[in-house]
Amino acid sequence: MSTALNWFKSSFSSDEGGQCVEIAAHPAAVHVRDSKDIEGPTFAVAPSAWSAFAAYAATA
Repeated sequence: MSTALNWFKSSFSSDEGGQCVEIAAHPAAVHVRDSKDIEGPTFAVAPSAWSAFAAYAATA
């Protein structure tokens, strides 16, 4: 079984070097990283925290 994360950017992101993040969903956590520095640091939050953030961001 692979432990590699499947990272993806929003469909609203372009390849023109903008300010983007990537996420990788996992049952235990949602991992977040800078799309311009894929070897750099990452952080992870509980899926419920990510859902709450995404719901808030959608209304802002």
